[in-house]
This record gives sequence, structure tokens and C-alpha cells, in this order.
Amino acid sequence: MNEVQRLMNKVIEFRDERDWAFHHNPKDLALSLSLEASELLELFQWVSSEEALETKHVEMKEELADILIYALTFAHAAGIDVSQAIEEKLEKNAMKYPAPQEKA
Repeated sequence: MNEVQRLMNKVIEFRDERDWAFHHNPKDLALSLSLEASELLELFQWVSSEEALETKHVEMKEELADILIYALTFAHAAGIDVSQAIEEKLEKNAMKYPAPQEKA
């Protein structure tokens, strides 16, 4: 079992211990994922990236964790193998955006 699957199992176990599966359908999870991403974005509102990183690092860590938890829960609900999806998307992106032959 890879680390992504281990974390997904831990997230699903946490969810199931609280009987939250009823609420975790793909549509509602996608909505929640978007809302959590917006909460991360909000931490950068009206400040520079540097200032946000210096003053809101703990909040960023928590929002990122929420995003990843929802993403893993969505993947579980939708039957998506996250590791495979990332590998396939990287391959597709490599074809679409090839690396330059010579680096400066």
C-alpha cells in the first residue's frame, strides 16, 4: 500500500467513525473541495505572498489539509486511484508541455 492509499484509508476511517458517509457524495465533496480552496485563497487577500506565508502559515497548513482530505474523500467516492490519476496526468502534461531541450 502506498502513502496516498494509506492516507485515504485513514480519512475514510475517520469519516466512517462519525457516520458522515451519507453526506459524502461526489457533488457535495466537489463543492466542499472548492470552498476549502477558496478559504486557502482568502489567506492571500490584500497581502503579498511573502507576508501571507510569514503571518498565516499555520492557517495555510490547515486549509491545505482540508483540501487534501476532501480530495481523497472525493477520489474514494468517485472510484479514482489518485496515484494512477496523477501519473497519467503528468504523462499527458509532458506531451502537451514538453520540457525545453536546452536549459539556460
